[in-house]
Amino acid sequence: MQQRFFLLGVCAFAFGVPVFPQQGTDPSVGAQAGAGDGGMMTVEQAYLNSAEGVVIKEMVESRGHDSKVLALQYIQEALEGGRGSDDLQEALSRLATAGLFRVIREQGRVINDFPDIRLRACELLARLPSARTKDALIQVMCADREPSVVRAAVKSLGEVGINEQDETTATIGWISRKFSAINPTGSLALEILNTYERLAPTVRDRRAVVESIMDIAADGRYAAAVRARALEVVKGVVSGGK
Repeated sequence: MQQRFFLLGVCAFAFGVPVFPQQGTDPSVGAQAGAGDGGMMTVEQAYLNSAEGVVIKEMVESRGHDSKVLALQYIQEALEGGRGSDDLQEALSRLATAGLFRVIREQGRVINDFPDIRLRACELLARLPSARTKDALIQVMCADREPSVVRAAVKSLGEVGINEQDETTATIGWISRKFSAINPTGSLALEILNTYERLAPTVRDRRAVVESIMDIAADGRYAAAVRARALEVVKGVVSGGK
């Protein structure tokens, strides 16, 4: 812990994070407790959060793949330590879209397309359930072309569990039709079914979800196990997930 604290201190100093609180202020005042202890943050905890945020931001903004891997590792450690925050959610959202909306080329070759980074970021976003997380995952799901990344986004949407006005299930239905037309992928179809099952209690327009499920059940390009799973899930959706 001391070594990690020292490393964060060095990085924070390099990036301009104040090491000592300003005179007359107590950085522990008003800070919420991490790790679910129900108390106030210590000075060290508040400093670690601040330093981690700066270090992670620098890693996320770096073009290199290795820096983004390190950012994901720092974020995972923070989440496991109970230090979730809006800054971490924002960092994960940026990692989840790395290479999707801003393509960087060198000598005609794309150098910032990192589907493995996007996939892991989608998985970690599920640990920060919120409307912002839901929006970020939907954005990835609609924009990404890699079935594995889309599958991770779909799974995390089910774990987040937000489906106001059927926005999430309607978008998943669109994704299901899109990939069925251009790149039918059994593992993605299976995750879509699992997510429909998780979100069944939140669904208002059950007919639309049932139609999407039955499209999978009737598609002979999917394995028999996937089609059988569709028939299982549709029963739960019809009954409201009970």
